Amino acid sequence: MSDLRIVFMGTPDFAVAPLDALLKAGFNVVGVVTNPDKPAGRGRKIQESAVKIYAKEKGLTILQPEKFRNEEFLKNLSDLKADLQVVVAFKMLPEIVWNMPRLGTINIHASLLPHYRGAAPLNWVIMNGEKETGATTFLLKHEIDTGNIIMQEKLSIGDDENIGSLHDRLMILGSELIVKTVKAVEADNYTLTEQEELLAGETAKHAPKIFKDDCKIDWSKNINDVYNLIRGLSPYPAAWTLFESANNKDLNMKLFSVRKEMCDHDSPIGSLYSDNKTYIKVAANGGYVFLDSIQMAGKKRMLVQDFLRGFDISPYLD
Repeated sequence: MSDLRIVFMGTPDFAVAPLDALLKAGFNVVGVVTNPDKPAGRGRKIQESAVKIYAKEKGLTILQPEKFRNEEFLKNLSDLKADLQVVVAFKMLPEIVWNMPRLGTINIHASLLPHYRGAAPLNWVIMNGEKETGATTFLLKHEIDTGNIIMQEKLSIGDDENIGSLHDRLMILGSELIVKTVKAVEADNYTLTEQEELLAGETAKHAPKIFKDDCKIDWSKNINDVYNLIRGLSPYPAAWTLFESANNKDLNMKLFSVRKEMCDHDSPIGSLYSDNKTYIKVAANGGYVFLDSIQMAGKKRMLVQDFLRGFDISPYLD
């Protein structure tokens, strides 16, 4: 086992794979920092983070601070005597935390920095129709996602790929990159690249947090933009739209899986068409979007064919 003492920081499923990869590579993870347990779901049952559940199974020391500047937490963290901290999908850390280890703190970001800094890089690369993304390891500093780059790995994006499949592929790529990066840091065999050098005067693309209004479909946009929005938000948080009937009753629908048909047409933009049995399509700018998997407000996700068996869509059709 490596003599390097590592503290790992992370919370969601995405962070479990890199932690597992570090342990399997023989690194000495002396502690894990993750979010406090919190109530979730209708029953408000206390829920532990994915990283905590995994860390408990491996018998790792776990810290769950409410506040990073808490004196007891800082003492407990210092007592772990970490040489290096590794952060994956975690909160913004104060300098007193990220500057504690002698080798600093490594973060991994799910994009090719300096582009797509922010909370939702996976969503935005697909929503913007990018053909390539990747993962970047870098040393933390004050401004979020701006630290000097250690390593990068690229990953192509499929034309019909959604965020779900991209998330899973990047999780594997990121885990491998974390191990490679930690080995390089341990051997002191790496160079740092300032992000501004990579921009070379270009403006960085951003990936801000996504809100409900960002998920609403504007059918007047080009069909490719509509298609990219839907797959960039599937399966979470999901693009949504409203259709109105003659009596002004809204049909609120989330879209998960769709197909596009590029063609010229004279149909009103946003109008709905269906045979009431096998398909629903929506007129967009440059073609039609066929709905395959949808979810009505308060209902389960289902295939369009199943939806049409139990719902009369005719009042909403043009």
